[in-house]
Amino acid sequence: MQTVLTFVGFTAFVAFYVWYKLRKDKMDSSDGYFLGGRSLSGIIIAGSMLLTNISTEHLIGMNGLSYKNGFIVIAWEVTSALALVVAALYFIPKYLQMGLTTIPEYLEKRFDGTTRSLIALFLVVSFVVTLLPIVLYTGAINLESIFNISEVLGVSKSKGLWMTVVAIGIIGSLYAIFGGLKAVAVSDTVNGYGLLIGGLLVPVLALVSIGDGNILEGISKVYENAPEKFNVIGTKDSVMPFGVLFTGLVINQLYFWGMNQTIIQRAFGAKNLKEAQKGLLYTGILKILIPVIIVLPGVIGFYYFGDSLYDNQDYIYPALIKKVLPLSFVGFFAAVVMGAVLSTFNSVLNSAATIFSIDVYKRLINKNAGEKRLVWIGRATSSVLAIFAILSAPFVANAPEGLYQLLQQLNGIFFIPIASIMLAGFFLKNISAIAAKAALFFGLAFYLLTSFVFKINIHFIHLWGIEFVLNMILMFIVSAYYPRKTFEDKVVTMKVDMKRWKYAYHLSAVLVVVTILIYILLGNTL
Repeated sequence: MQTVLTFVGFTAFVAFYVWYKLRKDKMDSSDGYFLGGRSLSGIIIAGSMLLTNISTEHLIGMNGLSYKNGFIVIAWEVTSALALVVAALYFIPKYLQMGLTTIPEYLEKRFDGTTRSLIALFLVVSFVVTLLPIVLYTGAINLESIFNISEVLGVSKSKGLWMTVVAIGIIGSLYAIFGGLKAVAVSDTVNGYGLLIGGLLVPVLALVSIGDGNILEGISKVYENAPEKFNVIGTKDSVMPFGVLFTGLVINQLYFWGMNQTIIQRAFGAKNLKEAQKGLLYTGILKILIPVIIVLPGVIGFYYFGDSLYDNQDYIYPALIKKVLPLSFVGFFAAVVMGAVLSTFNSVLNSAATIFSIDVYKRLINKNAGEKRLVWIGRATSSVLAIFAILSAPFVANAPEGLYQLLQQLNGIFFIPIASIMLAGFFLKNISAIAAKAALFFGLAFYLLTSFVFKINIHFIHLWGIEFVLNMILMFIVSAYYPRKTFEDKVVTMKVDMKRWKYAYHLSAVLVVVTILIYILLGNTL
């Protein structure tokens, strides 16, 4: 009962706080609903970015991955800091200068309207096919494990998971449908503090217990139990070979943190360029620290449970929570996990609604749509996508390498083709619109065939790198036969102050150095 009360109490507090903060805000304009009225500060942006990114697919999926494979999986996290430096110093100044609301808007300015519409549809489909179902399912795993929902309701475990998925989906969609981006960002910030506190409690309490009151002694015992788990340099046949850091992972990270609508939309909503850069670089700091919450517990789990859960690695984190957290904290942490699920779920819904309303509906269906109509369409889109995500969630169960690895493999279907076009648009002036569309469809077909149809013995992240190079070659060839015809610069439509943050380069240098040091220091643990 105590667990349930603390869960309900914290969840209700977040909902009340969001209502209180937004009670006077206007949500009937596109800027107000989709971009929070362009009023977000650096702290809010960083908190929202982190919570949009970190959800149960990380708490459950990445801890499951580290339980089985060790610290090599931190590459997903710490290399994000480097991409965030590029996003802060290069991408966001360009986006804000153009007054963008969505990433596909840029593609129309650089290529043409058809490219914009195609990418917009790709993005909306990718949200439903990849991220949303996995977020819902991992959230359901955690809450089912903590509260034993199936036992309480007297149903099978699979039915209990299904009912939990539906409940999370409904609650999450309400935030996105009725509150817009600002509601999402404010709730993210509160849940972010909860995640940091609750997430840190798990490894800290575990290490204190293992070390008989001494955290350092606890770390030492965990290390001595399995020193190979602390190595960050993956071998060629590991789940994360070290070589992938220099091939497909680079492209993936640049896309995710600099071109992904769900993430970068928070920076689009910044008060000014200074706050946007602060938000991105503060997020870089958090990404370097976050492995303590989403990687270390998995390795600690190996100390406690050995390889007994190797066949069910995504259940290691719930098992660890129940083992180390006092009963009075379990409900609070379950609420934090619920907040992390809702954060990612409603953030993705809001971004999908933004893209569909502005890049598809207003461009292709109703060019004269007013502000209120666009907001209504955004809400309707969120509702439809939420239903599809709920129905799709059970299909991601029993992933062979765990749910986090499955998420990344599915992301490659859409991320790499779009990243290829975006980067070509930024850095190669001669690439034409026809070439961009050719690369989009070629990249999609290439990855689907090499990853899911034919059995090719190449790590999927290396395939990302190969696909990127082939896409670039194809765009050069097509552009030679169908050259770009217009090169005029588009009209600058700045909507915020473009003065840069004076410490942006200083903090960027620190993030780069710290990332390199992590690999130097932890690469020699064996």
